[in-house]
Amino acid sequence: MPTDTSRADAPEDLARLFNARANAGDVAGLVALYEPDAVVAAGAVVATGHAEIETFYTDLLARKSEFPAVETLPALRNGDLAMTFARLPNGNISVETARRQADGGWLWVIDQLKIKPLPKGESA
Repeated sequence: MPTDTSRADAPEDLARLFNARANAGDVAGLVALYEPDAVVAAGAVVATGHAEIETFYTDLLARKSEFPAVETLPALRNGDLAMTFARLPNGNISVETARRQADGGWLWVIDQLKIKPLPKGESA
């Protein structure tokens, strides 16, 4: 399977590329969405750097084969940094920090997967 190397021209493109690559089983393509020293956090798992992120996604794709489309929310930008947000169909939210690269494309630097909303009536 060829690796998708198309770049994200806007921070909001990252979620779309993630979904397409995850559903294609393209681990290398997923890793390519991150800077070399990026951090991915999912529950108790924290993966730092491409090698650990590759292991994380290899394990994830071995357990899960379908990734539903997400609602991509507008990015919050400050120069070459952006916070990206995606709402999953189950209501969970992912929040990421992306950085514009020298070639004009965007890559994630920090990725916090699956923040669960509080049940109705509960407050933080």
